Amino acid sequence: MRVTHRFHPLFGRDFEFVAHRQNWGEDRVHLHDENGELFSLPAGWTDIAPVDPFVVVADGRCAFTTDGLLAVADLIDRLRAQRDGDEEVRRITP
Repeated sequence: MRVTHRFHPLFGRDFEFVAHRQNWGEDRVHLHDENGELFSLPAGWTDIAPVDPFVVVADGRCAFTTDGLLAVADLIDRLRAQRDGDEEVRRITP
């Protein structure tokens, strides 16, 4: 099983496949490293998952996927909402 996530430190390395299952609410693969230690990764970060069509079309010209950018935008919105809520508390407390 090969790690295909471009920005993962193990990118391009092959590991012994153990299992493919749902853990912690996500699709994960379990692998053995060169020392026989078990570890897991999201299945989408390995070659078990189909290649993201955006990645194929971008052909290395874009470091980000649409889903990744949307996730970052959502995170920013949540952090701003949290910060704005904190401002309200500061205004009403001495």
